[in-house]
Amino acid sequence: MHGHGYAQPQPPPPPGGTLVTLRVMFVVLAVVTCGLLAWAPLVRLAIVTRKAHDWIVLGVVTALDITGLVLIGVDPGEEEFQGPGNAGMVVLLCTLMAAVAYYLFAEIRHFSRLPQPSFHGYATQQTRPAYGYPQPQPQPQPQQPTAPEPPAQQPPAQQPPVHQTPPPSAPPAPARIHQVRAELDELSDYLRKQQGGG
Repeated sequence: MHGHGYAQPQPPPPPGGTLVTLRVMFVVLAVVTCGLLAWAPLVRLAIVTRKAHDWIVLGVVTALDITGLVLIGVDPGEEEFQGPGNAGMVVLLCTLMAAVAYYLFAEIRHFSRLPQPSFHGYATQQTRPAYGYPQPQPQPQPQQPTAPEPPAQQPPAQQPPVHQTPPPSAPPAPARIHQVRAELDELSDYLRKQQGGG
């Protein structure tokens, strides 16, 4: 009656939101620069995965970006691109699409293979005491009342012997059952007082 009992644990927010934000930022960076910075997401990928082939892909994409820039730089056209300039733009845009596709594929695959933290939920809360409630203690077994002393007139042979057998012990109930039982007892006492007073 004084609290809500065991609270369900709130799992920490998964890191998926941060990963998605980083992926979007790197893809937008590559697209906004029309492929000039297509190597930036691959730098992140190579650092995160630490695999040799990701470093090789980064080197190839960087070389293609430099080739595209050189072709655009040597283009003789003043207003519009001509042959080399068009070839440079095609190289940059194709490199952009390939780099973004590879970055997203490889990073999603890398993080999906990592072990994910598991949340056991309510089961982990059973071991901690709830706020406002003491930990349940083992209940003492009630003893059967002993027979009263026989009067002095009667001989002890006429009294049947009283055997004290302990009641069968039940397995201990979970802590939540004890808590609910205590709350119900408290509620019934409160209701009896209200009915008796009113």
